[in-house]
Amino acid sequence: MSFLQEIERRRTFGIISHPDAGKTTLTEKLLLFGGAIQEAGAVKSNKIKKGATSDFMEIERQRGISVATSVLAFEYDGIKINILDTPGHKDFAEDTFRTLTAVDSVIVVIDVAKGVEEQTEKLVEVCRMRNIPMIVFINKLDREGKDAFDLLDEVEQKLGLKVVPLSCPIGMGYDFKGIYNLWEQNINLFSGDSRKNIEDTIKVSDLDSKELENLVGLTAAKQLREEIELIQGIYPAFDKNAYLQGELQPVFFGSALNNFGVRELLDCFVQIAPQPRPKQSEERLVLPKEEKFTGFVFKIHANMDPNHRDRLAFVKIVSGTFERNKPYLHVRNGKKLKFSSPNAFFAEKKQIVDISFPGDIVGLHDTGNFKIGDTLTEGEHINYKGIPSFSPEHFRYINNADPLKSKQLYKGIDQLMDEGVAQLFTLELNGRKIIGTVGALQYEVIQYRLEHEYGAKCTYENLNVHKACWVEPQEKNNEEFKEFLRVKQRFLAKDKQDQLVFLADSHFTLQMTVQKYPSISFHLTSEYH
Repeated sequence: MSFLQEIERRRTFGIISHPDAGKTTLTEKLLLFGGAIQEAGAVKSNKIKKGATSDFMEIERQRGISVATSVLAFEYDGIKINILDTPGHKDFAEDTFRTLTAVDSVIVVIDVAKGVEEQTEKLVEVCRMRNIPMIVFINKLDREGKDAFDLLDEVEQKLGLKVVPLSCPIGMGYDFKGIYNLWEQNINLFSGDSRKNIEDTIKVSDLDSKELENLVGLTAAKQLREEIELIQGIYPAFDKNAYLQGELQPVFFGSALNNFGVRELLDCFVQIAPQPRPKQSEERLVLPKEEKFTGFVFKIHANMDPNHRDRLAFVKIVSGTFERNKPYLHVRNGKKLKFSSPNAFFAEKKQIVDISFPGDIVGLHDTGNFKIGDTLTEGEHINYKGIPSFSPEHFRYINNADPLKSKQLYKGIDQLMDEGVAQLFTLELNGRKIIGTVGALQYEVIQYRLEHEYGAKCTYENLNVHKACWVEPQEKNNEEFKEFLRVKQRFLAKDKQDQLVFLADSHFTLQMTVQKYPSISFHLTSEYH
């Protein structure tokens, strides 16, 4: 297959949602239809019986939530699909925001009973900022939930999307009969048997035929006809270009747990979802079909195999081909590196690949060379944009609970921070270390992983910080900046990149500081330079 054909058959997307909307279950069912797994791991009531395929960290298995983004690849209908399953829990939002820099499109999962939830709003906002094409999947139709049209209104109003239903549910909850697929013009009947991998599909091109009444009954047939008429009257026709530009979002209904509506979603997805897209670097726009390889690190995962202290840097390939054992330039370090065993993924199963194409994600074994946001090229000096650190919401001092293990503790903290699990700040005044996180649950994850992966124990101490702001003076030698450094000495720290950070203890302090020192800029994300 030629290089261009390989690019054309790639689809790389992320699945985003609020926790518990059924995102991990949907991921599994997509793999099931792709023939990548034989049976799904049942994720039920957060007691994981088999462990979902995409949840491979011990703490995820215990809690039934996804805390790290995992990468899964499979083939379907000659199309190579790369899924990035993201954490839904808000405490891990930063990992999800970074992952969204590596996807070409997104599937948004919404729970039929709960509708649009807060975390979904934040994530969709990030997608809209980047004009990422989105498909909406309204899940759990076998349960009682909101009316389909009310849900579509909610999606439009709360998420600011312009939706086009491509399927329509026939009943809901106890009365759920199936789905009419507007995209393929057929009916999929629901039997409620989750053991059946694939439901029966019946071609119904004429909704006025008697056949429809025989299939779903008189009342349901009448209601379906009215609803289809309403859909065709209210919503615009599907326009693939508008979808690809992020201006129109198709909606599918289904029940991932019962394998229902998933095949319809997948069949439509492979036809309309974008191929690998160009990416803006600080220097220029890079196109996938350029011959020379470029890619960037969007995630680092330590200890995927607890028996070996390995770190994997996840690299999204933007252009050209990535070949095993070929030297590539690590732009930030200015060094050439070779990789003898680049990995492709299937949850925790990894396999070594000789060649990868734009859109693919490869895992590179890393001894500490990589940071999130690093660029690899064949020699050109370019830097990809758009992987910021956000100002954390929670701050705590971290203390060593076992003085004999201080080396292990600092190594563990160092590696976990490179992964982007949290942010580390070192106080200028006394060198004490502070960990900042987006959510409180991350402190548990850090403690758990330090103990189980590095053999180090830590304790935390509360710290009253409202916001961490990255400090950018107009000039470093002017009197105003010198005075700021002297007066605010107790509140100054350095982040891991050695950038100066001001830890404001309240909203009021921050406002007063901004007013008092007009020549200094205070940023809430680290990517301002």
